[in-house]
Amino acid sequence: MPDGRPRRLVVAITGATGAVYGVRLVQQLAATPGIETHLIVSDAAVLTLHQELGMQRREVEALAHVVHKNRDVGASIASGSFQSDGMVIAPCSMKTLAAVALGLSDNLIARAADVVLKERRRLVLMVRETPFNLAHLRNMTAVTEMGGVIFPPLPSFYHKPESIDEMVDHTVGRVMDLFGVEHALAPRWGGMNAGSDTTPDT
Repeated sequence: MPDGRPRRLVVAITGATGAVYGVRLVQQLAATPGIETHLIVSDAAVLTLHQELGMQRREVEALAHVVHKNRDVGASIASGSFQSDGMVIAPCSMKTLAAVALGLSDNLIARAADVVLKERRRLVLMVRETPFNLAHLRNMTAVTEMGGVIFPPLPSFYHKPESIDEMVDHTVGRVMDLFGVEHALAPRWGGMNAGSDTTPDT
C-alpha cells in the first residue's frame, strides 16, 4: 500500500449455515502475504461453527491477525478513519442483512458494514437462505443500491468439482477476486474444451 501498511480486510462470520465459507476465507487470507485480517464472530456463529465444523470460537479466532468482539461498537473498525480495503460477511444471515440494509449499527458487524458503505469501500455479503421472501429480496436490493455486493455462495459445476472442499474453494476464490487478492484455489475458466463434441445452443 502507498502508506506502507498491509492491506486490511474485515471478515465477519454470522449464524447462517455455511460457516465453512468464513473459515476457509480467513485461512486463505492468513496465508496470503501482505493481508491483515480483522475478524468478528457473532454469538450465533459460535453455535453454527460447532454444529457444522466441530470448531470452537478460539480455533477460528486464532486464524486472524486481529479479533474484535461483536458487542464492542467502540472497536477500531467501527470508525471510518480506520483504513481498510473492505469487508466480507461470510456467511451473512438474513438478520444481519436486514441490519445492514436499514443502517441499524446495533452491533459491531452491522456497524463495520455501515462504515464500509459510507466510506465507499467494497462490502460483500455472502447471503445464505433459501427460498427468499420479499423482505429478503428488498433488503438485498437496498444493499446493492448502497454499493454493496450480494454474493450468495452458490456452487458451480462447470469445473467438475470432485468434493465439497473444491466447491467451497471455488466460491471463496471468487470472493477474493472481488478484492484483487491473488489465489490458486480453483482453475480459471479458459473456454469450452477444444475437443468437445458438444456445441452450445445458439
